[in-house]
Amino acid sequence: MDTATTPAGDVVFVDRSTGDRGTKGRFFVAYTSAEAETRYGFCCEHCGAVDAAMDTMGRIECNVCGNVRKPEEWDAAHE
Repeated sequence: MDTATTPAGDVVFVDRSTGDRGTKGRFFVAYTSAEAETRYGFCCEHCGAVDAAMDTMGRIECNVCGNVRKPEEWDAAHE
């Protein structure tokens, strides 16, 4: 696993073996330890930031570069 630094200055471990496709690059899961026991969040492949948010529909958006993964579920009532 690779390492990355969070906005708070903590080191997290990024699993680049699988990822979710976004509009500018993939999102990889980041963990708080190398053993991958506790999930921290997501790392953006496009800009390398570990500053992404997920909403209740499963959409992920990087707060640095705007890379977005579409929602897992879609409900027309949310338009």
